[in-house]
Parts: sequence; C-alpha cells; structure tokens
Amino acid sequence: MIKGGLADRISRMGRLGRIAGDSRPERVMVAASFVNRVGNGLFNAASALYFTLVVGLPAVRVGAALTIAGVIGLCAGIPGGHLADRRGARTVMMAALAVQAVSMAALVLVESWAALTVVATVDQIAAAAGGAAWGALVVRVGGDRPALFRARLRTFVNLGVVLGTVGAGLALAAGTRGAYITLILGNAASFALCAGLLLLLPRYPVPAAPPRQHRRFALADGPFLTFTALYGAMGLQYPVVSLLLPIWISEHTEAPRWTVAALFAANSAFCVLTQTRIGSRVETPYDGGRAFRTAGLLFLVSCPMMALAAYAPVWAAAGLVLAAVFVHSLGEVWESSAGFALGFGLAPDHAQGRYQGVLGLGFSTGQALAPAILTTVVLGLGTAGWLLLALFFAALGATGPSVARWGMRTRPQPGMAAEATG
Repeated sequence: MIKGGLADRISRMGRLGRIAGDSRPERVMVAASFVNRVGNGLFNAASALYFTLVVGLPAVRVGAALTIAGVIGLCAGIPGGHLADRRGARTVMMAALAVQAVSMAALVLVESWAALTVVATVDQIAAAAGGAAWGALVVRVGGDRPALFRARLRTFVNLGVVLGTVGAGLALAAGTRGAYITLILGNAASFALCAGLLLLLPRYPVPAAPPRQHRRFALADGPFLTFTALYGAMGLQYPVVSLLLPIWISEHTEAPRWTVAALFAANSAFCVLTQTRIGSRVETPYDGGRAFRTAGLLFLVSCPMMALAAYAPVWAAAGLVLAAVFVHSLGEVWESSAGFALGFGLAPDHAQGRYQGVLGLGFSTGQALAPAILTTVVLGLGTAGWLLLALFFAALGATGPSVARWGMRTRPQPGMAAEATG
C-alpha cells in the first residue's frame, strides 16, 4: 500500500505528474527510478570522503579499488542482458537491486583495501547486469514509445540525484561517522525499496526469439556496434561539466568558486525541465541520428565558450561559464535522447537486454577513459585542447544520420526505410 501510494502520489504532482506517464506501470517505474537515484545522490557525494576520512584508507588505494571494481563490472553487462532476455527483465533487475542493497550495507563494515575491493566489485557486477535489465524493462513498460518513456525517466533521475545530493550536503556538514553511515545505509535502503516497487509491475512475457537463421546479436551487428562506439566517445561530454570545467575554472579563470556549485545546479535543473520536451521529438532511429548531430553542434559551441572564460574579467567569466553550461546541457539532452532512440530502435525486441548490455559496455568504457583523456589532452593543451574537443564532438555528431540510415537498412523491418530523410 505504501509503495503503490508513492507511485500514485508522483502521478498527482502537477507537471511532473503528467511527465510520469498515464499508466500505472509507467508511474511505478518512475517512482522506482526516482527512489534509486535519491539514494545514489546520497552516496556518491560522500563515498570517497567516507573511505578516506572515516575508514582511513589512502585516496590512491580507494581509487584503485574502485577502478578494479569498475573494470570487472564492465564484463557483467552483456551476460546480465542475456539473462534478462531469457528469464525476464523484471526478475533480473530485482535480483541485481537486492545484491546492491546487501553490498552497499556491507560497506559500513569495510576496514581494509581488500574488503573494499571485493564489496565494490560485487556492487559493480550487479549494477552492470541490472543496467542491461533496466533498459529491457523500459522497453516493456514504455510500449510503443520506449525512447519517450526513457526521457521521462531521466527527468526524475536528475531530480532524484539533486535531492539526494542536497541531503548528502547536510550530512557532510555534520562530518561525523554516524552521518556518513546514515548516507550509506540510506542508499542501501533505496535499492531495497526500488526492488520492492518493481513487484508492482506486471509479469511481462519474455518475447520469443525468431528462428536461429534470422537472429541478430549485438556483437555481430555492425551498425549497432558502430553507434555504441560513437555513443561511448560522445559520452566524454558528461565529465566535461563534472570534472574538466571545475578544474578549468579554479586554475585558469577569475570566476568565483561558487560558480562550480552553480554550474552543477544549472546543469541538473535544465535537464529536468527539458528532457521530456525534447525527448518527445526524438523517437525513431532516424530522429536519433539527427539528434546526435544536433548534440555535436551544440558541444561545438559550448566548449569554446568554456575556454574563453579564461580570458574574461571575473563577472564576465562567471556569466560566460553559466551560458556555456546552458548550451552544453541542451546538447546533453539531445545526445541522451539520441541514445534512447537509437539504442532501443536498433535492437530487436527479443534481445533488448543483450543490446542494452553492449550499449552500456561502450558507454561505461568511455566514462572510464574520460578522466585520463580530459585531464591530460584537453587540460594539457589548454585553449587548443578545448577547441579540439569541440571539433571531436561535432565530428562524432555528424555521423549520426548516416549510422541511423545504415542501421535501419539492415533491420528486418521492411517499410521503415521510406522514413529516412536528411
């Protein structure tokens, strides 16, 4: 009753309620996603400080443990997606969430580097498998318009992270061991509650696979693999705001330090307000290809704006950075909408889990490489690095329409090719 009430209360929250969708399964998925991301916001803002300041592990060893866990976790997405296709996405997702709830709670018992590595690895394996299953579940719940529904979900994802981060800030201000443990256990509880909410979803039938001679798997699907590589490379745009720009502001501009906090708030708020509006216009793979191109052009504008902040007076620098984040956030929304449309649209219904696992592997690989690339190449070259990054994003985006047309030509869906334009 409580869980159903949460889903229904979200549906009555004015504009956000309308974004959440009309059907009960859509509202349940939105509520589960929101709860999960609030917990992530609580944990992500405090995890590194907990292990270094409270547990007493050196920052380098904490980073090494999390890197090992992340690399091993990358390997779980594809088998997790395959299992979701065979056993049902809801079942696999709930199992992954249960494992994450236990592993997250176990972090409060960690006192050594080895224990942190083991627990974090278990968590990352479950996260990767669950991520693939989540993508397949979105397709089931979203019905005929999964990309639009995924855009709606992302609105609440951003809102949940913002609220979780605010809660983490209050706990961090206290600075006690108890406050940190509360954040970790709060994240564990969010995984458990998210799994419980998924019980309210119907048992979707597992789509039957076609005869073996007509099956298509992502690792043998040239257009999908190409898009996966492009999407992973374009994913470098996320750490631009979270990692690269804060360093640039502090080391190369006269902008006040509060600008860093303001840009995070502006980025999240803008995505919350525009994700569904833009996502509703990007549904087919052809739409996704054009959206990918639009995102590249917006990054072509935003990156030089960020670089120019180093040459502006203090208040002009602050205004320029915020304007750049506005443009960059718009590009982020178009890029994520393209990912939803192409990621779902190019995948056959019976193999959504495996395809989402491959797409997640490509994206996560890009995110793993991004810090090294951005801090060495872009920061190392200074303004020229920003300009190269802008051209890199634009070049990636320019391939979007061609990849979409290539992908649809090779899908076993006659009649769709007439839609290809531009």
